[in-house]
Amino acid sequence: MREDLLSLLPESAEDRRQFLVTKLAVGFALAVRPVTAETITTDTQGLEAGEVRIRVADGEIPGYRAMPATGSDFPVVLVVQEIFGVHEHIKDICRRLAKCGYLAVAPELYARQGDVSNIQDMQQIISSVVSKVPDSQVLSDLDHTAAWAKKFSKGAAWKLGITGFCWGGRIVWLYAAHNPELDAGVAWYGRLVGQPSELQPKYPIDAAGQIKAPVLGLYGGKDQGIPLDTVDKMQAALKQANSRSDIVIYPGAPHGFHADYRPSYRKQDAEDGWKRLLAWFKNHGVA
Repeated sequence: MREDLLSLLPESAEDRRQFLVTKLAVGFALAVRPVTAETITTDTQGLEAGEVRIRVADGEIPGYRAMPATGSDFPVVLVVQEIFGVHEHIKDICRRLAKCGYLAVAPELYARQGDVSNIQDMQQIISSVVSKVPDSQVLSDLDHTAAWAKKFSKGAAWKLGITGFCWGGRIVWLYAAHNPELDAGVAWYGRLVGQPSELQPKYPIDAAGQIKAPVLGLYGGKDQGIPLDTVDKMQAALKQANSRSDIVIYPGAPHGFHADYRPSYRKQDAEDGWKRLLAWFKNHGVA
């Protein structure tokens, strides 16, 4: 184990007991199995990739990090998990970004609330774990992950991006309003409008006027969970705020159109969205 990672270990067993998840899931989450034949698997040739431990405000959380095997000062991309946690698909996203020259890191943001990888029922995932995760905790963990990447993992402090999918797509918008050091974000079909609660006091539309970094939103025109009228409302709010953000709608795409391991995958739209992601980061200094 690298010495810099040793320095991130919790100081006592008391710290370790604060977290229900101390290691990442192996393979795909149970709720999404069996995976489809179109599932993309990115190799680790030319990469340094694997599980890491990231020191946060109250202990440590596991994460997956991938970056080029040689070089330094890599632009950093925070990868925010889907509702299924940091399972194999999210790890593969990190490797794809690393192949493009990025240091990509996906922290397990449910670490305190529970492991969703072995829960098959979607409603149980939501009720037993996801509904208990406060936004404030997530934003703080992402701040600490960015700091970790810059200090301990060859990340360039002046090049910071974020991307997220589904549950993580919503977080991308919120993080762009939270962290003034963020350069750019790409949100894949994250909810934009919702009923605020104690743990989720804001939705992206509520924070549209506070967004500091430009966000590219990628949405499906046939997404049953994110009605197009809510996308229209977000576009109007961004325009009113003179935001540099933009939203692209793929008319025939359902929710999860980038998830190549699921039946919702739409290859053409997913590939176009990925090209747009890379161009967005490059055009906004994350390259």
